[in-house]
Amino acid sequence: MSTAPPVAPAPPARRPSMLSRLAEAHATGALQCGPGTLYLVSGRVVHAESPASPGLEVLLTTGRRVPRAVWDEALERAGIPDHVPCRLVKEGLLSPGQAEVWWLTALFDAAFFALAPRSGPSRFQHGFVREGGGRQRSVAADRVLRETRRRRRLLDGRWPGPEIDTAPVLRRPAAGPGVPVRLAAVLALADGTRTPAAIARELGRPAFHVLLEVRRLAVAGLLVLRSCDPPSDDRPSGHPDGGRPPAPGPPDPPDVALLRRVRDALEARP
Repeated sequence: MSTAPPVAPAPPARRPSMLSRLAEAHATGALQCGPGTLYLVSGRVVHAESPASPGLEVLLTTGRRVPRAVWDEALERAGIPDHVPCRLVKEGLLSPGQAEVWWLTALFDAAFFALAPRSGPSRFQHGFVREGGGRQRSVAADRVLRETRRRRRLLDGRWPGPEIDTAPVLRRPAAGPGVPVRLAAVLALADGTRTPAAIARELGRPAFHVLLEVRRLAVAGLLVLRSCDPPSDDRPSGHPDGGRPPAPGPPDPPDVALLRRVRDALEARP
């Protein structure tokens, strides 16, 4: 009499994240996650901030999308930084679509660092409402988690490891012409004193994008950690294959699906 082969046990169910549980409970408050904070209203994320992320003000002003004097004037009229984008839209300095895209850009960038793998528990302050948060847009928590996981996979798929993400980086003397303008701007600030986060803040770019660019430049042998001595020959230091790495490619394209959803939502408004 034949017996059926044993059935392999099902893998353990993935434990919902704290953010997922708070979303299911329609919680309102501040979720402190180590290097950042997410603010929730009725289980939806209305704001995210992290010291590793430049924030919306820096993205718009330092990135030269909005002159600093214009931002300051709008802030004086709005009274609260969170209301400045709406003021800029009313005054015709930003379109509703631009304001939406930049708000999402800043939120996803900060959330990526706030939700990064870390040790120690997160803390949630129930009932805490951020000043000005009542008039802010919101995004579903599961969408924030999906985007964070997508970015983590993208970053983890690039060599070198995470130690280069937080340490000061140094341009190698061999880094010459031929580098795309966007990457050349990063190289120009890689003086051995600035971390990728500091470079992102000075350029007015999302910190996650700069992390990808820093890793791409490191693979190309154009920059190293400050503690590393540049090699004496033309071979990149520490490349896993021991050979010459590929030249850095162009920056990753924008999330077209996300931009289309933003456009459709704006067009659907009465």
